[in-house]
Amino acid sequence: MKVVSLYARVSSKRQVQEGTIESQVAELERRINEDKQELLNEQKFIDNGYSGSKLERPGLDELRDKVAEGKIDKVYIHSPDRLSRNYVHQMILLEEFQKAGAEVIFLNHQVGNSPESNLLLQMQGAIAEYERAKIMERNRRGRLHAARKGCISVMAIAPYGYRYIKSGTTGEERRFEINEEEARIVKKLFMWIGEERVSINETVRRLKERSVRTQKGREMWNRSTIQQILKNPAYKGQAAFGKTKSNPAKPRIRPQRNAGSQQKRSLTYPSKENWIYIPIPRIVDEALFNAVEEQLAENRERARIQKRKAAYMLQGLIVCQHCRYAYCGVRSGSKKKERVNYYYRCSTIYAFSSSVRGICNSKSVRADVLEMAIWEKVKSILNEPEGMMNEYQQRLEGRRESPLEQDLEREESKLKRGISRLIDSYTNEYINQEEFESRITEMKVHLKEVEEEKERMKDQKETEQEFAMIISSIKKFSSGIESEIDQYDWLEKRSVIRKLVKRIEVNVDDIIIVFRIKEFVAQSGQNQNVQHCPRVP
Repeated sequence: MKVVSLYARVSSKRQVQEGTIESQVAELERRINEDKQELLNEQKFIDNGYSGSKLERPGLDELRDKVAEGKIDKVYIHSPDRLSRNYVHQMILLEEFQKAGAEVIFLNHQVGNSPESNLLLQMQGAIAEYERAKIMERNRRGRLHAARKGCISVMAIAPYGYRYIKSGTTGEERRFEINEEEARIVKKLFMWIGEERVSINETVRRLKERSVRTQKGREMWNRSTIQQILKNPAYKGQAAFGKTKSNPAKPRIRPQRNAGSQQKRSLTYPSKENWIYIPIPRIVDEALFNAVEEQLAENRERARIQKRKAAYMLQGLIVCQHCRYAYCGVRSGSKKKERVNYYYRCSTIYAFSSSVRGICNSKSVRADVLEMAIWEKVKSILNEPEGMMNEYQQRLEGRRESPLEQDLEREESKLKRGISRLIDSYTNEYINQEEFESRITEMKVHLKEVEEEKERMKDQKETEQEFAMIISSIKKFSSGIESEIDQYDWLEKRSVIRKLVKRIEVNVDDIIIVFRIKEFVAQSGQNQNVQHCPRVP
């Protein structure tokens, strides 16, 4: 007796939910009964929710194995596109089954050896491949259109901190809803990185100490998971669509280590300019999100040492202005002889790539001297923030006096009217082309100068307003610090410095403090110079 089997497949989740696979199986079983064949349950090979563009399918793999072993004589399939939507794959499978002695029967097509039969099968395979390409393109354009309209349905899943609310019988649209319990964890992550400036490793340790589980219930958080959360603009109220793009995989020169079969697709990451943002409820404000983004960029620029094991007050803040490497703390002398000195020095001396880049010639700096100078500067700003305003006003005095804004407006209007009249004169042939070109070129140059002056005045006004906000914010911050600031111990000084200072750039002649004002106002702070800081050879 011949051994008979059937193969059925559907690709989409919707088809799985609607049970269309059962209708395929029912039609195949009816045809098998009409042919007076017997079908055993173990000879049913079904792929529920697998794409027809790939050969890697569990049901198909099992069917191919049994056909190769000679255990199957007939295979019933609903149509060629159920076997595969790729014409080349269809030919490979049919040839494979034919060589193994298995007959393939399609319900809507009789496989034969005549040229006409083969031509019809090839045409059906090509049409199936074309149909699949059309379906994929329609889906892509439909999702793109929905994303531009702000429909959240284009998002596959809700990120950590949100729930995906599906549309119900009341006609409500799909949406993201904040999960308050998870949102509290998200806020802590952003505050730890953006305000306390801890590392990702420290964040993982804190989550473990607090027994916070991941979205899948795991005890240990992955560093990449935390980085994805911190980079996701959804938490500031802008869910991004189009962050990844699926493309055909590029051929590899050699196989990957510990990898299975060759990947069929590869992901590319379009630039942020091509993302489509969909408004959703925000969990953190934009200023904190931007502060975290800036901090992560700082971490990428230079490796930071873990804060909880710090032995130096300015650890992780100092950067060599010459080579842009981080400064590290070193010790000189012997504890036994009680002659120990601590220094900050450029870390290129330890870098593995120093043989290529060369060791930086920047000199070491005495740790106690530099720490004292930085602390005194920070303390003076906290005690008298008006000093920053006075220094800023002195910078502005060097600029030339600008005309009044009303004068610039009048001059701009006058020039635009003049250009318009000049064009009319040339159109009516009152002036020749040579005169027109020389005069309009001169007027356009003058107009551009006026517009640039207006823009400069606008920027200056905005800068003055921002600086006033900075001074106000520093006053507010300093008022929250205890009056006994001179009595602060090492840890308290370090905490204040890390809240206010973004980085310290060491140069040959001076040291520049870049203050970290972004936690207090939306705009960044101004640079302050610490001149004549003592250095050692």
